[in-house]
Amino acid sequence: MSEEVEDVTTRYLMYGVLPFWFVPGVADWVMHRRTRIEETSGTRESAIHALMMAEVGVPITLTLLCEVNPLLLTVQLGAAACHEATALWDVRTAVRSDRDVRPVEQHIHSFLESLPFAAMASLMCLHHDQVRSLLRGGRDDPRAWRLVPRRKPLPAGYLAAIALAVGVCVALPYGEELRRCVRAGRKRRKSENSRKSGKSRKCKRKGLTS
Repeated sequence: MSEEVEDVTTRYLMYGVLPFWFVPGVADWVMHRRTRIEETSGTRESAIHALMMAEVGVPITLTLLCEVNPLLLTVQLGAAACHEATALWDVRTAVRSDRDVRPVEQHIHSFLESLPFAAMASLMCLHHDQVRSLLRGGRDDPRAWRLVPRRKPLPAGYLAAIALAVGVCVALPYGEELRRCVRAGRKRRKSENSRKSGKSRKCKRKGLTS
């Protein structure tokens, strides 16, 4: 692979795929808020969203900090498989609740599911030698199954910008969503307990007057 192609592919991943990932993520949160997730599927679905963020965040973090080798590729492939399974669980949970999963939200999900595979495909083309090593089980490579820090670390400013974007576009909105769902769940349980307590007192008074 020529240096020019390698440079273009790297820039595509760094400044195209990864930053664009935040756009459908925020849009999905907006859809959850508009359909009142805290009053329908609630904390369960919001917790699934947090799990999906972790499944994406771990391999991305390792890729930004470590050399691509068979171990890292295995982590990426495993995380992608887990993410797909969790995405199916997420949609099933939402559909089985009273939350209205609209066509726009489903289309947003298609972007969120396809971007990991687009990123992995580009990364595998960029590091085809490591893909071959993975298929051979990492033989003759003592570092194949170890996390190895990047020989050429990515710019500190870029890493800081990505960390800031993760905080603003992922941690903040989805943390707010989880907090909102937990608070609404507690409020519902408190209201249900109050109604049950009221019914119990009424039954006792009827028993005394009968």
